[in-house]
Amino acid sequence: MDLTQKNVIVTGASSGIGRAVALEFSRRGARVALLARRTERLEEIVAQMKSSGRDAMALTADVTREQDLVRAVREVLQRWGSVDFVVANAGFGVAGKFENLKDADYERQFETNIYGVLRTLRATLPALKESKGVFGVVGSVMGYVSLPGQSPYGMSKFAVRAFCDSIRGELAAEGVSVVHIAPGFISTEIRQVDNFGKHQPHALDPIPGWLSLSSQGAARQIVRAMAKRRREVVITKLGKAVVKVAGWFPGLFSWAILTLKISGRREPEKA
Repeated sequence: MDLTQKNVIVTGASSGIGRAVALEFSRRGARVALLARRTERLEEIVAQMKSSGRDAMALTADVTREQDLVRAVREVLQRWGSVDFVVANAGFGVAGKFENLKDADYERQFETNIYGVLRTLRATLPALKESKGVFGVVGSVMGYVSLPGQSPYGMSKFAVRAFCDSIRGELAAEGVSVVHIAPGFISTEIRQVDNFGKHQPHALDPIPGWLSLSSQGAARQIVRAMAKRRREVVITKLGKAVVKVAGWFPGLFSWAILTLKISGRREPEKA
């Protein structure tokens, strides 16, 4: 897939899946605008892209702030004139038992994972209509199954999957495609991020490496799915299996969760 002359916006592009997706789009010839809060990281990635002869820009933006996204899209349009692909990737996970969490924990989770997606689409939709582009939303396999101890995160990912299913029909007449992206275990920083969205680099990843796919491998699948305007892509073999088993045998899946006492990750301890 040659994506030369295509213009891409990726939120949450400073690390993990967002960083890998931005690099993959760039590798395929696209011009990429990287959005995130950690500007210094973005600038390092942009420098890497430019060293390979690609055009890219780093834009500081927080998806909880609508004005940040509006400003970023304006800068992209002023420089490149159009937007062809948007990847709403920014997000994190709040973990913990319901009785130990406060309403503020759920609100903070939804503000980024749900409303951040809505704000991203609102800011980019006029440009996507103009280009008949593609809007991709990075959800999760947890948008199909939710584990004990991760109700805020699971709720947020169920919500964005429902959002994608709804707006897909709304935007089809405008020529805009919506791609729901549901990764399983990917080797990223997300399991080292606490309930306040702060990275705790000392925390150990509880998921063994053999169960995780590299972020680069995930990015290749994501870019391919968006370029082909697929409805959805579920990433990792385990992720696909979990979605199928939970859909076909929900009672068996629930029994296994309860019997084997399977639970979601815990919040990483702060340094």
